Amino acid sequence: MSIFDKIKDALFKTAPAQNTPTAHKLSEFDQIVHNSRVEHARKSSYFYGLKINTLSVYTQEVANWPDKKKIEFIIYCLNENSEYNKKNANYSSNDKAGHNKEVRLAYTAQLFKTKLAIDDHDMERILQVFAQNKTWNHSVFYQWPVIALINQLTRQYSKSGVSEQMIALLNGFKLKIQQIDQVYWEKDRLKLIEKIDQLIFGSTASPETVKPTLFLGDDPFSAYANQVIQALPDADKQLWYQLITKASKATGSKPSNKYLLESKELFKQLGADKFKTVVNGWFLFVINLKEETKVYTSGSYTYSTSTFLSAINMEAIKGFAWMCAHFHDNSTLNNLAKLAERCYKKMPGIGPAAAGIGNACLYALYKSKGLDGIGHLSRLKLRIKQTNTQQIIEKYMQQAAQEQGVSTHEIEDMAVDDLGFVNGTREFQFENFTCILKITGVGKSELNWYKADGVQQKAVPTAIKDKQAARLTKIKGIQKQTDQTTSAQRDRIDRMFRIDRKLSFSAFNEFYLHHGLMCSLARQVIWNVTQAGKPASVIWINGKWLNNNSEEITPDENGEVSLWHPALVPLAEVQQWRQFLTQHQIQQPLKQAFREVYLLTEAEINTRIYSNRMAAHVLKQHQFNMLAKTRGWKYSLLGAYDNGIENGMAELLLPEHGLKVQYWISEVNAEDAFNDTGIWNYVTTDQVRFVRADSDNVVDLIDVPVLALSEALRDVDLFVGVASVGNDPTWQDSGGVPALNNYWAAYSFGDLSELAKNRKEILAGLVPRLKISKVAQIQDKFLVVKGKLRTYKIHIGSTNILMEPNDQYLCIVPDRGQKSPTEGLFIPFEGDAGLSVILSKAFLLADDDKITDSTITSQITRK
Repeated sequence: MSIFDKIKDALFKTAPAQNTPTAHKLSEFDQIVHNSRVEHARKSSYFYGLKINTLSVYTQEVANWPDKKKIEFIIYCLNENSEYNKKNANYSSNDKAGHNKEVRLAYTAQLFKTKLAIDDHDMERILQVFAQNKTWNHSVFYQWPVIALINQLTRQYSKSGVSEQMIALLNGFKLKIQQIDQVYWEKDRLKLIEKIDQLIFGSTASPETVKPTLFLGDDPFSAYANQVIQALPDADKQLWYQLITKASKATGSKPSNKYLLESKELFKQLGADKFKTVVNGWFLFVINLKEETKVYTSGSYTYSTSTFLSAINMEAIKGFAWMCAHFHDNSTLNNLAKLAERCYKKMPGIGPAAAGIGNACLYALYKSKGLDGIGHLSRLKLRIKQTNTQQIIEKYMQQAAQEQGVSTHEIEDMAVDDLGFVNGTREFQFENFTCILKITGVGKSELNWYKADGVQQKAVPTAIKDKQAARLTKIKGIQKQTDQTTSAQRDRIDRMFRIDRKLSFSAFNEFYLHHGLMCSLARQVIWNVTQAGKPASVIWINGKWLNNNSEEITPDENGEVSLWHPALVPLAEVQQWRQFLTQHQIQQPLKQAFREVYLLTEAEINTRIYSNRMAAHVLKQHQFNMLAKTRGWKYSLLGAYDNGIENGMAELLLPEHGLKVQYWISEVNAEDAFNDTGIWNYVTTDQVRFVRADSDNVVDLIDVPVLALSEALRDVDLFVGVASVGNDPTWQDSGGVPALNNYWAAYSFGDLSELAKNRKEILAGLVPRLKISKVAQIQDKFLVVKGKLRTYKIHIGSTNILMEPNDQYLCIVPDRGQKSPTEGLFIPFEGDAGLSVILSKAFLLADDDKITDSTITSQITRK
């Protein structure tokens, strides 16, 4: 007879004698389970995961039992469930016995959560019942209260220690848990093992000894980080063991004050600089870590899974990110921002790689002293596309703004770091050289090296490479951060067009015009100021404010400054500014003077509450989604699993106007027109509406402010202009969706949108200055190029090509790596990829007799 049988026989043997204590207990315990099952069944037929503490049987009876009786009940429940598992390998929750099992499981879990005085003898009996369990696989986590049991042991014995006999039982228990191989429960399994180890260690080691605690996950990070810890001096290791233990308890959405204070005390003992050096090294490792993808084949079906970090290590790294809320040095904040961006990067079929770590980084940036962390949040808000992440960032920025007593726009102004720049340049002094970092455009900068005598060097001096490698790396890091910042700030200024924001002249000077970094953007933008109490539009050139007649203007220092917008001024003024920029060769960092304007049309006045201007287009859904998120719109991908919902919706909030913009979207429900994850490849567009932000009541278009209407429709035109399948030169060859071929042809060579009309105006000024000017000219909606073999018509909107004389289609896929033909040419604004594609095709086709690509020549020579 096994020890399990002896225990069961001793506890629950039903002797014929009447009213024996054991018979009474058994009958009572059975009755408790029966009554609980009946009570729960009145509320629900679903028994899995039932909450015992909601039942009156528990609250009025079992909860009032003495501890000894509760323990006997626990052992009874464990034994009964063990017997059930032996007889029912294939458990079904639909029978009465199965429901009783769930009730008993719920009772043991609930009672283990309560404070019980369990002596060694009773605890050993409980552990022995667990040890007899035959089903030690992943099912143990939901069929047995193992987590609750270990938590009870930890509460009771963490200070006093356990007996030698119990240590033997715990080791056997741990061995069984270690043998469980199931990825879903990996974090729970590792945490249980760690708690058991901690109990055993606390019972055998001296009180002052700290248990060696390392990262537990089975991933590359553990191998790297544990090696770093093992190489440290013993005194430092002891503190790191405690820090890792603390970090591993990082649960919830944000840390408690107690967590932050306790962790701060630990790294103060270690030394803040030591702590930051190690942790920043870990962050950089994760930032550069590539996810691992494994491909599996089962019969004719192939699938893949991607892994980044183990769940338990994600929790620990999250804890260390929280701890960094105490710091505000540039290096740590940069790494937190980069770590957040890496962790929000999506993995195929999974989503963000490690959203919990990313959220922790956002918290740390928000809580860091000063405004540098807020500056990083402002940049990340434009970089990270997930709607829920943007909402978290927005919440933190609003909280920071409230704490400073300013608006969110003002705190974004205040938070832009000048990175040591003065008038768009920064100098780094070396012994015999000077390095000058200069901002040359949006997301662009250059490093130049000069000898002490002022002679410029062609490359980084060898002496600097050899002896100042670390400092050189740091300078290149500043350059990268500079490029990211100018790109983000350009986008932030661009979004200001929606709101007609006004700044005081002093704030404008501090945060834009004379800001070491922002000045590189602000001085190429047209601003509205006041002069002698009257409005004036001006631009900063060579230290002076000039209007579009090149007249010097002296703005009122007590006046306001705002962005000039072409929708709010006469067309003649717009044309004057365009001529001024061209004459002075000023390339604006964003479209302003050449910005597309969308004013209310007669058709929209007639439809009254909606615009059909951008309806009936077919878009590539993923590309549309990316563009929408980039421009601050909220949109959820439509999937085949949505059972053909009639309309999706992209939505833009315009809080300054109290409005929301809605762009209605429907899926293209065609055979195989969805990807491996069930997302539709294509969507069709419908109307644009404006509604009240607080009530969703539709607003008449005539009542929508001019800026709100123009900027919203400009975004929608951008979505169509970029994501339309009509822009895809390979659509017909690749199959596409046959039913949409008529749309593709109509869009590819149809009327020009506002975006394309602006592009046409730019081309009109560019083509005469190009080396192909003698063979290229604009005709209606095409750039026509006369090659040696044929004449080509490049559509200025879609960039697709027709060949004369029979309008035969020519498919050319742009080479993204090819040098842009617009390089070195003056274009009055940055960022029109379509313009570069048109010019690339024009230059190629002008010398069509020199083309060697057979995929192109075969089309040209085909009759």
